[in-house]
Amino acid sequence: MIVWMLAALVAAGPPADLTVVGTIVSPRPDRSMAILRSAGRTRTVAAGETAFGGRIVSVAPGLVTLDFGPERVQVRLAGVEAIRATPAAAEPDAAAEPARAMARADVERRLGKEIPKILAETTVVPYLDRGEVAGLLVSRMPDGLLSDVGLRPGDVLQSVNEVPVDSVATLASLWPRFQNVTEVRAVVLRDGRPFSLTLALR
Repeated sequence: MIVWMLAALVAAGPPADLTVVGTIVSPRPDRSMAILRSAGRTRTVAAGETAFGGRIVSVAPGLVTLDFGPERVQVRLAGVEAIRATPAAAEPDAAAEPARAMARADVERRLGKEIPKILAETTVVPYLDRGEVAGLLVSRMPDGLLSDVGLRPGDVLQSVNEVPVDSVATLASLWPRFQNVTEVRAVVLRDGRPFSLTLALR
């Protein structure tokens, strides 16, 4: 009876409502984790573990690959479809990325206007390196100020003006610190490589 039930689960394939709630990606694949949801239940799993009838093969930023018997499926985090599948060699070097410039008053005005949308529509998850938080993976974000300064879905925000970004609280505390600076420089991981984003404030 138990063997028959297990065989039925495997044959059934992935649940129709299986979704990825979040991913925590580490340079060591065995330490990457995924948060999956189905039938109102949530599971946090790593590669090699099972959940909802499937075995986790790999966890990537916003993407989880699972085996359901002979069938291999990939489940994406909602909103991550916007990530471009560009070969790493096609990305410009940090030195080639031009600095953007904005008036401080315009940035403050836009922040005041866009903060509710940014808070409602932006999803970030911790990015782990050797078991420690080494940045925040931006898995989803609205178009607007964040995209205008060069941030993209899939970027891992690691530091701003050399202040390590290890939590949302740290990120939220940065703007007041930069009231008198003339340049904001963020370092992100993009396609696994460090990339600089610079905003000159005038």
